[in-house]
Amino acid sequence: MHPSTITRELRRNSSQRGVYKWDWAQKHADKRSRRQPGNRAISKAVWGEVRRHLVNDQWSPEQISGYLARDGIRISHETIYKWIRQDKRDRGTLYKHLRHRLKHRSRPIGASRTNIPGRISIHERPAEADGKRFGDLEMDTIVGPNNQQAIVTIIERSTNRLFMEKLKHGKDAEQLALKVIDMLSPFKDSILSITTDNGTEFTCHRMITEALDAQVYFTDPYSSWQKGAVENANGLIRQYIPKAMPFSELDDEDIGKITDKINARPRKKLGFETPIDCFEEKIGKSYANVKQEW
Repeated sequence: MHPSTITRELRRNSSQRGVYKWDWAQKHADKRSRRQPGNRAISKAVWGEVRRHLVNDQWSPEQISGYLARDGIRISHETIYKWIRQDKRDRGTLYKHLRHRLKHRSRPIGASRTNIPGRISIHERPAEADGKRFGDLEMDTIVGPNNQQAIVTIIERSTNRLFMEKLKHGKDAEQLALKVIDMLSPFKDSILSITTDNGTEFTCHRMITEALDAQVYFTDPYSSWQKGAVENANGLIRQYIPKAMPFSELDDEDIGKITDKINARPRKKLGFETPIDCFEEKIGKSYANVKQEW
């Protein structure tokens, strides 16, 4: 034990005459261990709000902290994590509502690669498509157990707005292209580019490009980090659809509810605004610009 640790302990728990009182020290140590971690001034009402967003909305501690700060409620995400860890030590279940359950997990493995006719490399993508410009998308698929069924996921990079639909016939390329066209057609005038990986399900990318007038670009093989936004979104989705869950248990309504949940989460990169609010705001501005050009 370091000498300074002993010095602090003696100073904290000694009488005015300098006599160390072990029973006094033990009593206060027990009292401190029962106290809630973090800021002791935090009210029960605030903890109730933290619990509600954690349990009902599955928001991360950082999202909760940032969202409450907008209303003048100051509580750090570190304090919330301490509270959750203490609850877990006390055999509570709060940690189960975290995406990683206080554990680090690997990201989903990318789809199989192949030579895709007419593929255009990500290295030919305009420099402006850096994730800050509105209208640049990333696309991927999540595959069910035994590769039986699949879900197509799409992210608008600047707002993190998620689009997600279940594919009825697995990773069939034509079916996927038609589904993507159907999902994105209402926003056709705002879509500038789509980036995906080299999975066989994206072989009909030309159909998407022609229908949406937006070029599809392909990442380098085994380089999922080049489409990090949709990879991160897939990780969020896995909180609701674990890898062992058969997709046959999910209908369109279930997919819609999960999509809405994720789009309603406040994000740090958005100043703790939600993806859906930011997307709708930018869509409105985009259409206004088009009308002015007319």
